[in-house]
Amino acid sequence: MKSRRSHDWKKLVLVISDLHLGAGKHVKGRRNMLEDFHFDNELIEFLNYHCSGEYENKTVELIINGDFLDFLAVPYVEYFDDEFWSEEACLEKIRMIMQAHRPVMQALKNFVSKPSKTITYIIGNHDAELVLESVKKEFTNFFGKELESRITLQNELHTHVPIPGVYIQHGHQYERAHEYDPETSVVDSQGGGRFFIPSWGSYYVINVINRYKQERPHINAVRPIKHFIIHGLIFDTFFTLRFILSNFHYYFMVRFWYYLMLKVGWKRVAGDLIRELTLFQDFETLTRDFFTSKPQARLLVVGHTHNPTLRLFNDGTAFINTGTWTKMVNLDLSQGQESQALPYARIVSFEDTVDVTQFENHVEFDLKVWTGLHNLPYKDF
Repeated sequence: MKSRRSHDWKKLVLVISDLHLGAGKHVKGRRNMLEDFHFDNELIEFLNYHCSGEYENKTVELIINGDFLDFLAVPYVEYFDDEFWSEEACLEKIRMIMQAHRPVMQALKNFVSKPSKTITYIIGNHDAELVLESVKKEFTNFFGKELESRITLQNELHTHVPIPGVYIQHGHQYERAHEYDPETSVVDSQGGGRFFIPSWGSYYVINVINRYKQERPHINAVRPIKHFIIHGLIFDTFFTLRFILSNFHYYFMVRFWYYLMLKVGWKRVAGDLIRELTLFQDFETLTRDFFTSKPQARLLVVGHTHNPTLRLFNDGTAFINTGTWTKMVNLDLSQGQESQALPYARIVSFEDTVDVTQFENHVEFDLKVWTGLHNLPYKDF
């Protein structure tokens, strides 16, 4: 929606999510098929644009709504199995990611160095290792002590309210497969080492998705999943059957066998299994429960499912999913097909103090697509 007062605003909030910066296009001289982020130049332009020109002396908050750094997209040979989640491994992974996307990190530093610019980082499920204090420090140390106060990165930050009435969550906490407790997910081993205990969904990505992604890079980029399975069975039968069998085997060994060992009641087993198998939930339905529980909320912004969405409801509330900056393919013909959109939420406050009862008069919001300022004569395949 076009702003009624394009220059008369007090605060701008930008929300991006699910960029999935990995270890780079090449690791140790080989093409890294796990790297999903290929828009470094566009992101740098996005950051530079919103801290210069008319924005240079304005208040701008950049909210990174989870899955910005993708610790699950780092190909590893030095660490195996549970060692992949050790503090030493997590530190090496974040260093690889930050080095692979050094110009992006420099653009973030340039952004936050400008007057009235801040960054709020909400931890998702692909960057959950940031709950380790040493890993968190590795990220913030890049900006230097003079800028650390402008960066918010806390384990307790599940829901952020940058403007009264605006609530921002990553969204993984609504899915049993990806939820984790930051307070109990870090443990000390008997040998004195520290380990991050991920959700079982993260184990699944490492042990199943990443293995098959080496053969078919699109394995995690196709929606809806049921259409992917149907098309795969028709056009890529053998591979799809292998993938399906691996999913059933992994799920049985990791989850169902776990319940048998616990000897819990079948009612709990059935309920938990149904909840765990419910991936990529209908967030638009979930929003109704959210708005019921928080009557003061007028806008809910989430990420996680990679499906950019803007919905306006009759009661004046609204829902935004900021999608992803990775390449996706939608097999639902009613939704379009390949998408390379770079979506972000743009929220503008026209008052220093927002009255939620007058939210529609004080705040404007929209889901935008960043098109970039400069285009190279080629693009990545």
